[in-house]
Amino acid sequence: MNTENQITVGKLEWFYRENKPIQSIDKPPVVLLHGIPAQSYSWTAIMPTLAERGFRAIAPDWIGFGLSAKPDKRDFAYTPDAFITALAEFIQALEVSRFSLVVQGFLGSVGLQYALRNPQQIERLAILNAPISPNAKLPWKLKQLGLPFMGDMLTQDPLLVDRTLESGSRYQIGEQDLNIYRKPFLTSSAAGRSLLATMRNLQLQQSLAEIDSGLRKWQQPTMVIWGIKDPWLAIADTQNAVESLKNVELVQIPEAGHYPQEHWSEKIGDLLQLFLRRTT
Repeated sequence: MNTENQITVGKLEWFYRENKPIQSIDKPPVVLLHGIPAQSYSWTAIMPTLAERGFRAIAPDWIGFGLSAKPDKRDFAYTPDAFITALAEFIQALEVSRFSLVVQGFLGSVGLQYALRNPQQIERLAILNAPISPNAKLPWKLKQLGLPFMGDMLTQDPLLVDRTLESGSRYQIGEQDLNIYRKPFLTSSAAGRSLLATMRNLQLQQSLAEIDSGLRKWQQPTMVIWGIKDPWLAIADTQNAVESLKNVELVQIPEAGHYPQEHWSEKIGDLLQLFLRRTT
């Protein structure tokens, strides 16, 4: 059963969606982390599939996104380390000691850093169009959101969600879904300020250096699911990165783009549940 919840951890309020398993298969829960500028809503079509297969599925809005708290940059640094610390506190507050992790997009790099720093907590890892190659770059569509003056204006425009999600996925997103993604930006200017601070402090190249080094030592079963129509992250770079890693499987989806769970949720859900149930 799908529920929408809020929990206060320290001074930060997290919003998260949860699907309880229809019947338990005694497996660790699954935590799904969204990318930029999305929110936990992007997983709503996939979470029931996981629940039907016996998994507890938890999808939080990152701090600064969706319905989670949007603190001032003086109170939350919006750096990878700040996000990682907040995520650790969120997981601890839910009393989850071990789980499978699914990450997507450019905040997926932060989720990967969390996993690499806490391998004892991670049962399995799935990566959906998140940067893992040292050659990955922040695309202009996202980079401009952190620029002086331009970023200040763009991040206050609710239509940036339409332009970014549709540009990255290369498909049109339905008005009903876009209304949900736009809502935080229409409700308060804090959503735009949080996005601006995130883009200015993403530290992508430093994160990728840690990810590249960490994945070479990574032992847990890992699946990389890749929409090859992604206009921002090259499949060739991903293939080269995966070839040098152990225990990592690459599955390509020819029709999908940067946000594969948006338009190919049934296929993604099937791949995830099979991967999570597979005997090691």
